[in-house]
Amino acid sequence: MKNLIKVLGIFMLVVFSATAIMSCNNDDDPADNDFFAGTYNGSIKYFDGDTTKTVDNGKVFVTKIASGTKYNFAFSDGIADLNGVEFQKEGDNVLVSVGSSATSYIRIDNNTLKMLYVKDGKTWTANCTR
Repeated sequence: MKNLIKVLGIFMLVVFSATAIMSCNNDDDPADNDFFAGTYNGSIKYFDGDTTKTVDNGKVFVTKIASGTKYNFAFSDGIADLNGVEFQKEGDNVLVSVGSSATSYIRIDNNTLKMLYVKDGKTWTANCTR
């Protein structure tokens, strides 16, 4: 009887895990979710005054942090991360960074990430899709 309970417990754990993994997809909308995590693939670039790094097939892992309006951007290929960027919702499914200007702009939705962000002499750019 104990073995049956163990087998059923493991089976339920596997079913729950598979369901949780399959429910995460690219249709998640960063503007409408309380929690968001997604990977965008495409062209990324970083400049810090001394070095420039350009990657045509890079990745940006985007997460919405606990505040609900701030996002973190983790770049692949050794590019410095960009954390705590504040956003506001624009339209139904689009987020635009607060304080956007001609030299600082991030636009994100469930399919695309467009970025030109300048801070402390460093520049991040991204043109990516999911």
